[in-house]
Amino acid sequence: MYRRLASGLYQTSQRKIAQAQAKSVFVPETIVTTLPSGFRVATENTGGSTATIGVFIDAGSRYENAKNNGTAHFLEHMSFKGTPRRTRMGLELEVENIGAHLNAYTSRESTTYYAKCFTEKLDQSVDILSDILLNSNYTKKDVDAERSVIIREMDEVAQNFQEVVFDNLHMFVFEGNPLSYTILGPIELVQTIDRNDLRSYVDSYYRSGRMVLAAAGGVNHDEVVKMAEKYFGGLKHGDSSADFIPAIYKPCDVRGEIRGLPQLFGAIVVEGVSWTHEDNLALMVANTLMGEYDRMRGFGVNTPTKLAQKLSTDEGIECFQSFNTCYKETGLVGTYFVAAPKSVDNLINSVLEQWVWLASAIDEAAVRRAKRSLLTNLILMLDGSTPVCEDIGRQLLCYGRRIPTPELTARIESITIEQLREVCQRVFLEGKISSAVVGETKYWPSREEIHGRLIRMTR
Repeated sequence: MYRRLASGLYQTSQRKIAQAQAKSVFVPETIVTTLPSGFRVATENTGGSTATIGVFIDAGSRYENAKNNGTAHFLEHMSFKGTPRRTRMGLELEVENIGAHLNAYTSRESTTYYAKCFTEKLDQSVDILSDILLNSNYTKKDVDAERSVIIREMDEVAQNFQEVVFDNLHMFVFEGNPLSYTILGPIELVQTIDRNDLRSYVDSYYRSGRMVLAAAGGVNHDEVVKMAEKYFGGLKHGDSSADFIPAIYKPCDVRGEIRGLPQLFGAIVVEGVSWTHEDNLALMVANTLMGEYDRMRGFGVNTPTKLAQKLSTDEGIECFQSFNTCYKETGLVGTYFVAAPKSVDNLINSVLEQWVWLASAIDEAAVRRAKRSLLTNLILMLDGSTPVCEDIGRQLLCYGRRIPTPELTARIESITIEQLREVCQRVFLEGKISSAVVGETKYWPSREEIHGRLIRMTR
């Protein structure tokens, strides 16, 4: 894995990386230790009296099947209901008494449990994390109670049209692959999941080679390694390689008809790249150049882009947000939007024109600004022990290592205008367009018509 990353990821010259590393800046080292079982421990000591420590598991909805979809998310809910050593009330009091904070979340590719605590309470926090992950009771009473909570959550998600758009998009562009499954699962399965399903999922996927214990803040690496050996030493061996089913992108035109809805909610996308693909950073720069806009707060968090400047003059455009979503073997890159029917054509044409501009006419000054903005945003996201801990865990699951800030800086700075144009030509102009919309879908053109517009713009 390391050889592949070092030689292929983003295709950056070693000379530029060495120059960046030679700069006189303090960058805390991320230390990684792999236990004999394959369980990885990664820490970054940034000092201070508090720390965040979390368990990152290579197990999300894409490792489920048609019979247990929703189990990973259900487990997340059940992990705070008590263990043989801790009642639910006892767990809540213990966490409160040590001044800690517990949280968890599930995605398509991973599940995360973490604790933010005082440094002197790290050992106890790891004890709690291991206990709730590996020894939860899953009583029928708690399972039934949490089932009702999840069903209410599903009702809320169904009212969030952005979530609906992306769930529908995944369902069809990755049809036939577990990557198409929703994180919450279908209601008919949620209503049947029981203790045996939960226990079976833990036994199958909460294994040493699939897990990372990451910590940031006031932490000592050797001590955290000892905690890992103490609390996770009994894990079953195994990784995710045997369970991984590569997804194949299938262009589609998804429509969720809701009559009477005054706006269209949707996304227009092409296939992106994986986390480790050499073009990923170039697409992140392109994504920055596309930008975002929200009429409720003016321009987006980035410097106003050409697309934002143009669409902001159209009163029918409520918002748009460009995205670059990566998975292990593929990705989705495109633009999410909320627009009135009368503004749909303007929105589509403007997005396509921006794609053509990125692939053929972008200038050096714009690329330079985008690279600075991207790097600034990436670094500012790492403000505090919790985002650093999450970044460490995510990168070890995605890349197999933590990419140092000087190396990341060098890789971004090394992207040339020629490289960016070539990547955008291949991804945006030669890629196959998909779309998903919710609302009065009669106002949305077919995928073939959208592609035809793009072809005419490139002539």
